[in-house]
Amino acid sequence: MNTDLTGKHALVCGGSQGIGLASAIELARIGADITLLARTRKKLDATVATLPKTHPAQHHGVIAVDTGDHATLQAQVAALVAERPVHILVNNSGGPPPGALVGATVAAFLDAYNRHLLANHLLAEIVVPGMKAAKYGRIVNIISTSVKQPIPGLGVSNTTRGAVASWAKTLASELAPFGITVNNVLPGSTHTPRIEQIIDTRAQASGKSRDDIYAAMAHEIPMGRFADASEVAAAVAFLASPAASYITGINVPVDGGRTSSL
Repeated sequence: MNTDLTGKHALVCGGSQGIGLASAIELARIGADITLLARTRKKLDATVATLPKTHPAQHHGVIAVDTGDHATLQAQVAALVAERPVHILVNNSGGPPPGALVGATVAAFLDAYNRHLLANHLLAEIVVPGMKAAKYGRIVNIISTSVKQPIPGLGVSNTTRGAVASWAKTLASELAPFGITVNNVLPGSTHTPRIEQIIDTRAQASGKSRDDIYAAMAHEIPMGRFADASEVAAAVAFLASPAASYITGINVPVDGGRTSSL
C-alpha cells in the first residue's frame, strides 16, 4: 500500500494542538512538507520545530492567522501557494462554544459559519488550481460525528458541521474528474482541549463532577474510552495518501463505535 507523501505539501489548519497537530505529525512521518495554520505565532513556531523530518529536503513552515479573518487568510494562503502548491488541505477548526440551539444568537451562527464553512471554501478556492496542475489533490475535513447523529448541547456546532459535510459532498463530485478527493473525518470523543470544554460545560450545567461526566461519556462508547488524537490522525493521513485515490465524498467516523447509525 502506497502511503508515501514525499514531495507533497500539506496545509493543516488548527495545527498547533489537538487533532490538527496530530495530523500534521502523521503526515510529516510519511514524508509530507507541512505548513501549520493557527492563530498564535509563538505557539506555531514552537510546534513546527517538533515536527518529524524523514528526508533532507523536507521543509515545514507556519501561517499565523485567524480563520475568521477572511481577508488576511486569503492573502497569506495565496502567498504560500504562489511559492509552492498545496497538495493536501486539512480543514480543521475548534468547534463553536457548547450550548442549546434554543437561545443561540444569529451572531453565534455567523461566527461559526465564517470559521468553518466559509473559511474551508475560501481555502479550497485558493489551493484547488494547484492541485489540478499537479494532478494530485486531497481535501480532508475534520468535522464531528454530529454529522450522522446530533450531539445534545451542541446546537450551533451540529448545524454548522452538517453544512460543512454537505459542502464537502458537493465539492467531491465536482472535483472527482480531476482526481482530487474530498472526504470528512468524524471524530468522536477525543482527548483534546475541545472535549475538556464540553466536559466543563456539562459539569456546570448538571452539578455533577468532571469525573462523573467523563465516565458517563466513556460509557456511551463501545470501546469504553476516548480516542487519542493520533488515532484520528491516522485516518486523516490515509485519506491524504495515494492509497486512498479512489475514495471520495465519504464520512469516516473515528469514534470507537459510538455512532449508532450506519
